[in-house]
Amino acid sequence: MLLALRTGLVTFGTVYVAVLALLTLPYFQTHAVFLNAIRIPWKGQLDKPELYGLAPGKAANLYITTPDNVTLGAWFILADPLYQQLDFPPAKDAASSNIAKALQEYPTILFFHGNAATRAFHVRVQQYSAFTSRLRANVFTIDYRGFGDSQGKPSEDGLATDARAAWDWLISQGARAEDILIVGHSLGTAVSATLGAQLSTEGIRPKGLTLMSPFSTLQGLIDNYYFFGTFPLMLPLTWIPGATDAYKRFLVHEFNTMSKISRIKIPILILHAENDWDVCSAHSEALFGVLLEPFLPGVDAPSNAAMSSWTLEEWNANSEQVLKRKVARDSLVKRETIDGFGTIETFEGSGERAVWLKTLAGSHDRVGLLEGVHEMMRRTFGM
Repeated sequence: MLLALRTGLVTFGTVYVAVLALLTLPYFQTHAVFLNAIRIPWKGQLDKPELYGLAPGKAANLYITTPDNVTLGAWFILADPLYQQLDFPPAKDAASSNIAKALQEYPTILFFHGNAATRAFHVRVQQYSAFTSRLRANVFTIDYRGFGDSQGKPSEDGLATDARAAWDWLISQGARAEDILIVGHSLGTAVSATLGAQLSTEGIRPKGLTLMSPFSTLQGLIDNYYFFGTFPLMLPLTWIPGATDAYKRFLVHEFNTMSKISRIKIPILILHAENDWDVCSAHSEALFGVLLEPFLPGVDAPSNAAMSSWTLEEWNANSEQVLKRKVARDSLVKRETIDGFGTIETFEGSGERAVWLKTLAGSHDRVGLLEGVHEMMRRTFGM
């Protein structure tokens, strides 16, 4: 029994060390971050959206070209109210021939999906259908470079270029910036935040930004990532002083939404499921905290950083500042609890609305399918 246990632990340790060692290499790390080699559905016919549940003629399969000459596969999906005006069965080019009309008459969701799979992944298709029906919006979604039928290889800068190309394509087709809601899920939240910050820097104002199941930074995600929701990835390394920080220096990609979100000058909705076992909801709380921080009084740490060495006066001063900060937060943030659904925290900062919705259900991938989430999106952005 003890021999079997020891053998098992040695095997686990060997595999664990081997995996971590491979992930220090840019090639393996990139594949682990993007998982673009997992092309679900396998051998998918992405030029036929109807095969994946969308109504005939409702979605146009398109290809757009980025400034660095990479071709990306994309779908433009008509809002339900417009689609229902068409004859049925519709003409073969019904969706593509109605793009201009759709952009003029209905808002559009620019959707950036997470890692792995393609734009035809069944959960994503269900989200498109919900957005076109419940929000009465068009949906434009792309497969990043290296995903689906798109050319190229993924990188952090490459995905940012792809996102801007998708935005620019919508504008070139007649969309108004104020009619476009940027929505990202998981990895797509980092892509969306990068685009949102870039547009804000240029004085361009989309309708808003929705971050579904976001992570604050890639480093932060690694710190508390659990394999299959059970085993903490970095736990064994924490037993070695300094090993975790040393390991993270090998990270090629940053995806640092924390450093960008405060530069986004449009309404923001952050939503996360409490039962998300892939990305802890604390990431959303941290992002909401960054938005709130400029409006809260600071807390000055005593010159002696070791709390055990603080004087009574220093303890009292610190406690008073912490209390003032809590009172200020309570006065700024409106908090509501909806029985059976979750909690909503809202505040207005510099004229921009920020909302954090923490749902009780939805997990990582399906939080965007909750009807209550759609209602929150509709009310937050006036759709």
